[in-house]
Amino acid sequence: DTPLPPACRYSRFFRIETELPGTSATLSLPSSRSCNHREATMSEHEDTKQTLSTRRQLYERDFPLYKQPVEVGCFSLDSERRFFNDDRQLRYYVEPDRRSPNFKLGDGYRDRYVKRDDGVKEGIDHILRWILANRSKLDVPRAAAAGPTPACDLGVDFITWRGHLTKLLTTPYETREGWMLAVTRLHGTLYMSEVETEAARVDRQTRSERHQEMMYWGYKFEQYTCAAEPSGRPDEGGVVNTNEAFCTVVRTRLAAHRLLFSGEVDCRDRDPTAPPAPACYLELKTSAEICTPKQRSNFHRFKLLKWWAQSFLPGVPRIIAGFRDDDGVVVSVETYQTSKISQLIKNEYNCWKPTVCMNFCSDFLSFARSVVREDNPRVVYLFSWEPHKEVSYSIHRDTQYCFLPEWYVSEITHPE
Repeated sequence: DTPLPPACRYSRFFRIETELPGTSATLSLPSSRSCNHREATMSEHEDTKQTLSTRRQLYERDFPLYKQPVEVGCFSLDSERRFFNDDRQLRYYVEPDRRSPNFKLGDGYRDRYVKRDDGVKEGIDHILRWILANRSKLDVPRAAAAGPTPACDLGVDFITWRGHLTKLLTTPYETREGWMLAVTRLHGTLYMSEVETEAARVDRQTRSERHQEMMYWGYKFEQYTCAAEPSGRPDEGGVVNTNEAFCTVVRTRLAAHRLLFSGEVDCRDRDPTAPPAPACYLELKTSAEICTPKQRSNFHRFKLLKWWAQSFLPGVPRIIAGFRDDDGVVVSVETYQTSKISQLIKNEYNCWKPTVCMNFCSDFLSFARSVVREDNPRVVYLFSWEPHKEVSYSIHRDTQYCFLPEWYVSEITHPE
């Protein structure tokens, strides 16, 4: 777990330190300027349950330590959503004609589209399958684990999806959508899985036809710009099947929190001399073309926040954006360097700040570790948040919120 030198690619954002910061796993922290800030973010109700504030001003402090993410593995999901412990679904980026790509994103929507059933909630099951298949990559000797952070069987404090962490990063600036995150502790490690809110369920079930087609557009852009082989060409007339996915699994550390998370990767650089993963990965996005200063400001303030958070967390260095007109035709393609996005938005008035995002995420993880005490997969701590409110939690025992399957608990507890 050796820190990278300051000259590393992400050194502008990753604060590299040689030792753990002076914080403990709980929120009973030694007194210091940063600790006082952290204590100020929490309050207590009369029933002694703590809450966590999301006020931005409380998180405007030094950027926290964030170790450069290291890929420890990957997995694939096929056209029927079956798990494979390999990279068979990895695709390769093919550079389009950026000035006149003329990609028709609606092509195939009616007759060449297999849509994943988003009513089926998979939780973190695919990550758990990867863990069981790659246990040797995670185990750490007890002696090596001894130190300020208690030893965990898997050598990490949190296991989750990248998307759940992205929601945490963007929370201080989110004004419309709340979230619920279920957290349970098993052998010292905290597992975190999203629970669909009622508002999200209603939105999913009442999407307009136009909205559903626009969701397809993003997948179609991937088809136009990705090949199955390094020297191949995109299969523009093929079927778009959103069951298929390639996912990276990375380890990193945010302040005192050792993280293992997985996230879907759109493609990689086809250049054989490209740096190793995750630095060779690319994120593909689509967005409405920008025609006015107001549209540009909104793009910087809202869309770039989510793009940055999603790519920064796993260390994906570049985002390829296809800008399209109202008919779904891509009119231009631009590249954004993840590490330079904060410079793009710095002149926007009262815009988002990476340091606020990362400090809030770090403090939420500290909050969760202080709250989730019982080491029992049948006990779930449900953290809830709505815009303009504080993060609160409730405790549930043997309810529908339990999400660690018995096959995983049994195998991880009594390995052969």
